[in-house]
Amino acid sequence: MKGQFFPYYDTEPRKKFPVVTVVLILINVVVFLISLLDFENIINNFGFIPAQASIITIFTSMFLHGGWDHIFGNMWYLWIFGDNVEDYFGKIKYTLLYFLSGIGATFFDWLSNTTSTVPSIGASGAISGVLGAYLVLYPKAGVVVSGGGRLPAYFVIGFWFVLQLIFGAVSLVGETGSGIAFWAHVGGFIVGAAITLIYKKLKLK
Repeated sequence: MKGQFFPYYDTEPRKKFPVVTVVLILINVVVFLISLLDFENIINNFGFIPAQASIITIFTSMFLHGGWDHIFGNMWYLWIFGDNVEDYFGKIKYTLLYFLSGIGATFFDWLSNTTSTVPSIGASGAISGVLGAYLVLYPKAGVVVSGGGRLPAYFVIGFWFVLQLIFGAVSLVGETGSGIAFWAHVGGFIVGAAITLIYKKLKLK
């Protein structure tokens, strides 16, 4: 969940304390700390392996991370953008959005490399769905970023998404060497944005 313009905070005010977002962050952090006790075995047993796909690991892989920078980056993005999306959807629908985005992300990741035996882990697919939802709901919200002052959300998130598409396309023709599941990001984003567009239209009727 890193990009050229790393976000410090957004300027869209939240109405309520983001209970679900905080709970998700806490669960992810606790699971990460537990995984450090037997990291390799836990990743291999509970990460999503495309060539050995299972329903259980679709969910368990969402709470595993590869290192301190991985967990920090993902949780930072979730904290910044998740509160407003939770405000809009409410606790239950927001939770559904999160997990459906994560499932969609895993599906896209699987499609991009069905024979891979490398475990895919991280909450970034689900969080990408939150970014997609945020972009639909608050495209003009200000985001204060590193090295760029204050920029509109559509630029910050849009730029990030374009990068995922580019690197994802590159990964289809050769190894990127990054170990990042770019198509999971793309898939999660698309699912989150699509759900939000549909829900927004239904809500306005």
